Amino acid sequence: MPEPAEIIARNLDRIRERIAVAAEQSGRRGDDIQLIAVTKYVGTDLVRTLAEAGATELGESRPQSLRLKADSLNDLERIRWHLVGHLQRNKVRSTLPYVDLIHSADSERLIAEIDREAAKADRRMAILLEVNISGDKAKHGFSPEQLPQLLPQITNFPNVEVRGLMAMAHRQGGRAVARADFAAVRELRNRLAVDLPDSVSLDALSLGMSADFEEAIAEGSTIVRIGRSLYEGLELPSR
Repeated sequence: MPEPAEIIARNLDRIRERIAVAAEQSGRRGDDIQLIAVTKYVGTDLVRTLAEAGATELGESRPQSLRLKADSLNDLERIRWHLVGHLQRNKVRSTLPYVDLIHSADSERLIAEIDREAAKADRRMAILLEVNISGDKAKHGFSPEQLPQLLPQITNFPNVEVRGLMAMAHRQGGRAVARADFAAVRELRNRLAVDLPDSVSLDALSLGMSADFEEAIAEGSTIVRIGRSLYEGLELPSR
């Protein structure tokens, strides 16, 4: 049985190869796509192994888990943390010191709270606006119809830097439905980008996870969030 470090290194290499192929097929380079290694499924020891294998852009879904893992790995200077799951307003203050990018800014009230706490810390916090492209009521995010009204309001939050959009595909429907969802996000971004406030960029598209990241890259994703595929061949706790 291979050691966990060998399994993770092999999985990471395979995923990077798939990213490179998908990027080339869409007229880009593998380096144009940022891989966020999602640590939701594993403990600190495996996260350290993952980082030592070269995956240093790490994503966590739960703020408390992110803080615990970041504290445990604070000797690894190259790590940058991304919050990829829902963030409650009462968790903003404790989370901001740990993260480089929040992928899940899903309400104007949350953005206002991020702005307030970032001002106290004398920093600008980078965020992505989460879009509920599937219309699933169980998911968080702005509807596509809300964004044209929201973007002009971003100027009210000088300590927030909008860098792009994040979305998840429908839960059901497979790769074809996922690709259609990702295309819809790209088309939405293109429409919005015609007239943006100076403080807003929509260059980043955080689309695609283990089951559909190649479809996401085909439709313009610049960031993919990969979790379970990194740990194939390892025994993980059930969720």
